[in-house]
Amino acid sequence: MAKTVRRSNVGASRGNLTKAGHRSGLEDKIADHLKSLSVAYKYEEFKIKYEVNEVRTYTPDFELANGIIIEGKGRFVSADRKKHLLVKKQYPTLDIRFVFSNSKSKINKGSKTSYADWCVKHGFQYADKLIPVEWTKE
Repeated sequence: MAKTVRRSNVGASRGNLTKAGHRSGLEDKIADHLKSLSVAYKYEEFKIKYEVNEVRTYTPDFELANGIIIEGKGRFVSADRKKHLLVKKQYPTLDIRFVFSNSKSKINKGSKTSYADWCVKHGFQYADKLIPVEWTKE
């Protein structure tokens, strides 16, 4: 009897875009916010190679004209956290910041650590829902 293989929704493919051309509703909101502020940005236009035991590629969600990289996150799963620690270690000069749907969410069931706590511990700036206007003016 053949095994059924289930595909995960984690790591959406290019085919799973919103009507506005982003991977999530949160990314749509971030883009709309940047447009309302007349802030220039690029969406998923460059890739950053990082190594685990093999070379992988990370495509940031947004790159502001000032070089700040914005990653919009609803869920911030273990694989995402590991990836971002590796990228930070291998590219310490990149300014990667997170915009969460809710930074108070816990990193997993039963954990006392929130997404915000994780960011503070690892030196990442973060915000909830939208990019702070100050980030666009740095």
